[in-house]
Amino acid sequence: MRLIIYTGKGGTGKTVSACSTAILAAEKGSRTLLISSDPAHTLTDALMKPDLGTDPKEIIPNLDAIQVDPLVEMNKQYSSILDYTASLLHTKGLDETLAYELAMLPGMTELFSLLKIEEVDRMRSFDTVVLDMAASGEALRYLFLPKIVGSVGRKLSNLVGVFSGFAKLFQPLSKVSGIPQGVLEKELELLERLSKLNKLMVDRNQTTVRLVVNPDTFSVENAKRTFMSASLYGISVDLVIINKILPTGSPDPYYSNWADSQRFMIENAKSSFYPVTVREIKLYNNELRGLDMLRENALLLFGTDDPAKVLFTGDPYRFHKVNSTFLMVVKVPFTKRDDFDVERHGDQITIKVRNQIGFIVNTIPLPAITTNMRLRKAKLNEDELSIIFEDTTGSTANANA
Repeated sequence: MRLIIYTGKGGTGKTVSACSTAILAAEKGSRTLLISSDPAHTLTDALMKPDLGTDPKEIIPNLDAIQVDPLVEMNKQYSSILDYTASLLHTKGLDETLAYELAMLPGMTELFSLLKIEEVDRMRSFDTVVLDMAASGEALRYLFLPKIVGSVGRKLSNLVGVFSGFAKLFQPLSKVSGIPQGVLEKELELLERLSKLNKLMVDRNQTTVRLVVNPDTFSVENAKRTFMSASLYGISVDLVIINKILPTGSPDPYYSNWADSQRFMIENAKSSFYPVTVREIKLYNNELRGLDMLRENALLLFGTDDPAKVLFTGDPYRFHKVNSTFLMVVKVPFTKRDDFDVERHGDQITIKVRNQIGFIVNTIPLPAITTNMRLRKAKLNEDELSIIFEDTTGSTANANA
């Protein structure tokens, strides 16, 4: 099963990009499922199908769509865990409604949306799954939960599970003792599913993330952090879509200025996401919705290409930690050693690249592990920039290539 995940800042057009991809994949003969975990239910607006629900509904031949409700999925499959945790909180005098809200740990709604993919993969009903993911990419972190716990199996039946481990904190304050066997079994099942999902997500031949951005600073900077995080988690990004681009050549100075500003941001984005495939999509003259317009958008986006094909393979980022040293290797669109400078500013690195007209500045977000480290040096080898950090105290460091 081929899995394509679309994500990006809210309003960038990720839903219409996901819909366009799914429509074209279906029309090329792939049995396709389009899934949305966005609580705004934008899938129904884009497809103009108001009756989408939690069960697959046919949109066109070879294409079904579902709108995942993570709370429904949680209650349907793991209500015993939720009930148990909430009951412990309730025994301390918390209002029952508030207890259920607190029992739903941060990120769980996104996690259960992703678990729908594991279920679909297990059923083997579709060739291609296109996921319109909620605007936050934080759910990707939860895919590595099983690695923290370790190997999952029946040998762990005496181990306190993830959810009840949270609840265990409240047991000394409550009258409830022991964790019901049914809750532990459900937790083991959940961890097994997470482990399978994690293997699916890091299989580069099967799963890729596609980022959708607009040609503006807020959107591009948001996507750059997701781009770095996906690489850190071992998840492949194979396409960046720059959406809603104004046409150039307008006689009106207002639109002309906007168009010029966008062209600058587009070039910045191409540098920031190098060497991943980048494709540009125009701003339409009316609202992009309905099957006909989505099909037109798909043809602009992919042309004669198969939209389910993996469009890029490679490592834009590589990370390596040895003792007190952390190495981050970044692919860069330049190769001359005397044409760039590297500086650290807080939780990001700024690379200034010298060209014929001055400097192009590319800002790269840093992994959290570098928070208490200082930049020691940066070294260029062909199109790979190796940035070395060390775990010592000191002020912000600069490195000249």
